[in-house]
Amino acid sequence: MEDTTNLSPKADASLYNGQPSDTGLLCPSAGLISRMPSTSDDVRNGVSVENVPVGNKQWFVLRVSYGRIIKAKAFIETKGLECYVPLRYKEVRKQGKKRIIPTALLPSLIFVHESAEQVETLLHDNKVVANESRPLLSYYFDHTIHRQDNPNRNPPLTIRDEAMNNFIRLTSIKNPHIIPVTSNIIQFKLGDNVVVTEGEFKGVHGRVARIAGQQRVIVELFDECLVATAYVPREAMKLCNRI
Repeated sequence: MEDTTNLSPKADASLYNGQPSDTGLLCPSAGLISRMPSTSDDVRNGVSVENVPVGNKQWFVLRVSYGRIIKAKAFIETKGLECYVPLRYKEVRKQGKKRIIPTALLPSLIFVHESAEQVETLLHDNKVVANESRPLLSYYFDHTIHRQDNPNRNPPLTIRDEAMNNFIRLTSIKNPHIIPVTSNIIQFKLGDNVVVTEGEFKGVHGRVARIAGQQRVIVELFDECLVATAYVPREAMKLCNRI
């Protein structure tokens, strides 16, 4: 991904989500940006994973043109808006030392927590500039429904607060075995709805699946956004209703 090719092994998640720098062996958490009003019933490493619904704000999913996720985040923040970039923590070895490097988990998507009017204004200001063939940001549309005012078009995709909180809870954990997945690599149909009751994934809701021979829990925001935990033993989860 172009945005990270020049990052050193000490690169930190502050590039993505406004967290304090940490250039040691452990990467800083991929938490919400510091301006986001939040509360928490489960805080890991000082990062709150429960945001408070504010006014008419919603979580919008926006597409980012290829290789420009850092630029997209910076552009959104210059407008004073709130956004979230989920991270993936990759283990690498350099000169015999293990490092964990954060990269964008979903390099073509960014999540913006704002009103519909503010997001519309953001995209209106998002113009193609010299040497760029397409806008930096665009809507990700919900292809499961149609607009009431125009049955031939789909509305922008938004994510419920509860579902987004669960997604942030998972992607805030600095475990290199948390991975994005597609339905074709899951060895059997997504199964029981569960909540993890023990370990670092405690509190994460999702569906049980088997990936690469391991039992994991899948968090699904929408059809093209599935993220898997690391291995979770059966005794560390219980059945529950879907969020």
